[in-house]
Amino acid sequence: MSLTHFPSGGASSSATSATKITMPALAEMKRQGKLISALTAYDYATSRLVDEAGIDLILVGDSLAMVVMGHDNTLAVTVDEMLHHTRAVRRAVHRALVVADMPFGSYHGAIEDAVSNAVRFVKEAGAEAVKIEGPRVELVRALTQAEIPVVAHLGLTPQSVHRMGGYRVQGKTRETIAQLLADARELEEAGAGAIVLEGVPREVAAAITAELTIPTIGIGAGPDCDGQILVFHDLLNLTFAPAAKFVRRYGDAASLVRVAVERYREDVEHRNFPSDEESYHLPAQARDALKVRAETASHRRTARPA
Repeated sequence: MSLTHFPSGGASSSATSATKITMPALAEMKRQGKLISALTAYDYATSRLVDEAGIDLILVGDSLAMVVMGHDNTLAVTVDEMLHHTRAVRRAVHRALVVADMPFGSYHGAIEDAVSNAVRFVKEAGAEAVKIEGPRVELVRALTQAEIPVVAHLGLTPQSVHRMGGYRVQGKTRETIAQLLADARELEEAGAGAIVLEGVPREVAAAITAELTIPTIGIGAGPDCDGQILVFHDLLNLTFAPAAKFVRRYGDAASLVRVAVERYREDVEHRNFPSDEESYHLPAQARDALKVRAETASHRRTARPA
């Protein structure tokens, strides 16, 4: 049994007293010109810290396949794995809107099956919206009718990595720009509450943002979107890979953790951890009795004939 004690209860008072972010609240933020901050998170500890820092939207991204599970792309993660992580995140979050990525294969077949999978994220994991990639207008309409808020995703869609031939900037020709604009308008009309724009030129993202009444959230799409999102591990240098052009690293958690673990190992090897102050002790009477017993046993060993 562990003797470690974790504080009970939820987030800090600042997080619990703040107004809960909802999908309609994001639309109101756009109307008022307030920018939306978004970040991925995949477990209780990090999502609690992200929520307490005041981030508006937490995405349980299928990027966990790469940054948490070590896969080469996002395609391998399953519905059950995404549900597991979404549940962990939801337990920690009090203010932010919790959005769950629907993984590859969970919405690419019949619309009825996709809606059933989305229901699981809301009912079993506590997600407050789901995110799907691509211009899936009919699916967005079906999810909206099923009372499931939807965040759409256009541009560089990582689940399409094989079709795109890699992670390439999208919307660089007149035809593809027109298609992105048309797709965004149709997704809004179908009921999407927000659209992630990934890996598109700044000018294209600005044009889409200006045309829509729902917010756009950019990642590698320039500063003119209604909000921005980054992967938590990119933000803190935990990806063990060169950063993409659009990533700004705000801390070096890799160095912090590595140094801390090395210091711990050295202290163990030199018997500097744990110290006497970090050890549990018997009451004086029990300690004296144990000392007498040890001395008696030692005397008996030395008194034995050879």
